[in-house]
Amino acid sequence: MDVVDILEKARDAATVRRAFGNPITCDGVTVIPAARGGGGGGGRWDGDQPGEGSGGAFGVGVTPTGVFVITKGIIRWHPAIDYNRIVLGSQLVAVAALVTVCAIVRRRAQRS
Repeated sequence: MDVVDILEKARDAATVRRAFGNPITCDGVTVIPAARGGGGGGGRWDGDQPGEGSGGAFGVGVTPTGVFVITKGIIRWHPAIDYNRIVLGSQLVAVAALVTVCAIVRRRAQRS
């Protein structure tokens, strides 16, 4: 695997097909999934001996962003909601608030 092959894989990963999935149609409703990101890689084995060959890869995270729903000619966007990220963000805010409150209480106790 040489640099040209790796660059071709990177170009393929950045195409529209990586952003939008194949349309799915059922009962007159078409759903088109959408995502952000991409990635790719590859390799080649040329020899019979262990340790011979070449390879290359790169990676980028893929995150679902939502779906387009087409019904009777009307297109609607339904965003993907990452509840785990919401919960984690809430926990971080709660920890920061507790640390701040503890620092304020400690300073007031030292002044008294």
